[in-house]
Amino acid sequence: MKNVNWQVNTEIVHTAQGPSKEGGMITQGLYPAVGYAFQSIEHAEAVVSGKEEGVHYGRYGNPTLKALEEKVAALEGGEAGLGLSSGMAAISSALLAFLKQGDHVICTKDIYGNTFKFLNTMAPRFGITSDFVDCTNSQEVEKAIRENTKVLFIETPSNPVLTVLDIEKLAIVAHKHGLKVIIDSTFMTPYLQKPLELGADLVVHSATKYLNGHGDVLAGIIVGSKKDVDNIRKNFMADLGQSLSAWDAFLVLRGLKTLGLRMEKHCQTALEVAEFLSSHPAIKKVYYPGLTTHPQYEVAQKQMKHSGGIVSFEVKGGLSAAKEMINALKLAFISFSLGDPETLVQHPASMTHAAIPAEERAKSKITDELIRLSVGLEDAKDIIDDLEQALSKAY
Repeated sequence: MKNVNWQVNTEIVHTAQGPSKEGGMITQGLYPAVGYAFQSIEHAEAVVSGKEEGVHYGRYGNPTLKALEEKVAALEGGEAGLGLSSGMAAISSALLAFLKQGDHVICTKDIYGNTFKFLNTMAPRFGITSDFVDCTNSQEVEKAIRENTKVLFIETPSNPVLTVLDIEKLAIVAHKHGLKVIIDSTFMTPYLQKPLELGADLVVHSATKYLNGHGDVLAGIIVGSKKDVDNIRKNFMADLGQSLSAWDAFLVLRGLKTLGLRMEKHCQTALEVAEFLSSHPAIKKVYYPGLTTHPQYEVAQKQMKHSGGIVSFEVKGGLSAAKEMINALKLAFISFSLGDPETLVQHPASMTHAAIPAEERAKSKITDELIRLSVGLEDAKDIIDDLEQALSKAY
């Protein structure tokens, strides 16, 4: 169900959803079945071959998951979507779909820790090589392209220092050389950024985060052309056993209905928090795309609706001060995740990015005094008061 004249929040609530055939006003019917019955052998053959719409086995999807895939694809402006068991399942399947033995991938220099780990530990076992490049400079990206380069993988804004990359400019360079452009847009969601409209071939999300928004689901989403998504579903996701359960799809669908409202609040409060931290004498540096001091502020204004709910910052005093400040927080929870209703805080060097060697972290500005804050849905004053009292104890 979709009306082309709907505004974004109406689209978020209604697209690919509606009352059940019995008239029940539910988020979406829950179909936990593993196997599906067919009218005949011919019918089964037609579904398996893709000649007819349908589900033939739970590892390839289910009707609840199909509704989620259709909704996120519509919100991203893509032809098709694919739900997977985690954000890393989405990233690994998307990369493996376009990389084989002897191929090369270019990746943005500052990236999520497990993406870095996948490209540096697992991918080489399949004969896949990678280079981590400063993707704020499209000329550097072009220099790094080899004859065997097949994919440009970027994350914007990046995790955790929120580097913003010009998607349109990078897509032009990559496509000139025949590369697939895959973008991790987890921090933005389709409410704040539309990578496919800017030239990306695939967009991936850890739906665990803002798409679900309630901290109770592990899920990943890939959106792109029907051809690419069908290939990943049939030849990678299903074979690797990365399918998303009906229950988890149901929970993400539930969370999506409030996506617009949540993201507006996350972004509004995050900007207030960033401005507070920028003026605090104990803070060395603040990373937030909504601040005019951010090095890619103009790019962020061009391609993002708002600046997101993540604020990263460096404290004065090094590692000990960072740990002391985090431990002194009372409202914020220390957690690896982000995008929850609760404010979450973590220390990237020892938590989410610990898999990256110290010398590599330094190249990406992931210092020992860096802290990442996922700003929740609490009142801004309470979050700021918590930061203030923690900083006063640490300094």
